[in-house]
Amino acid sequence: MSLRWKIAQAFEIRWWQHYLRNKPKKNYLEWKRDYWQTFLRDIKVTPKANSRAIDIGCGPAGIYMVLDQLRIDALDPLLTDYREKLEHFREADYPYVKFHDQAFEDYQKTEDFDYVFCINAINHVADLSACMDKLVDITRPGGTIILSIDAHNHGMLKSLFRMIPGDILHPHQYDLPEYRKMLTDRNCEMLSSVLYKRETIFNYYVLVAKKATN
Repeated sequence: MSLRWKIAQAFEIRWWQHYLRNKPKKNYLEWKRDYWQTFLRDIKVTPKANSRAIDIGCGPAGIYMVLDQLRIDALDPLLTDYREKLEHFREADYPYVKFHDQAFEDYQKTEDFDYVFCINAINHVADLSACMDKLVDITRPGGTIILSIDAHNHGMLKSLFRMIPGDILHPHQYDLPEYRKMLTDRNCEMLSSVLYKRETIFNYYVLVAKKATN
């Protein structure tokens, strides 16, 4: 793993500790469940019961929280840190989830998934190209990929952030057309690009794509 990725991971757990410091567990998790239900409605994705799904880079309160009708895996390289340092994450609260304490680069699939969720995580991986390959590889033909990204709005800042760690939590810096092309170049059809949050430097998009059947 690159030094920049390792630095980003160290800052990531510190960010979570600071963010959750004054948030009571019960209130935060209730709010987060409501957030994920709204998120699915906004992007018009309704997973079918008993489908296979995976939550990549799940964090301590990922979308797996509201997918209890699915057969779901969830993975994150910081799960050990979440267990030890955040009271908000307890695996026992989610008996329907199979958790994997590992980076996506190290994950080895045993079957394909109907729904592949990668929410606010692809910017954090160590090897973006390899992870995009794997993202598509683990999706069954005809399956759905839900990928959220922080996409640059300005080419000059994108180039600058690639040279220096202007955004320490995100080691990869791309714009919306570049992220869309990463999927279409890998035999996926773009279904939608939902602008979820507008910001000055980055816009937060949710990309929904379908893997080709041939």
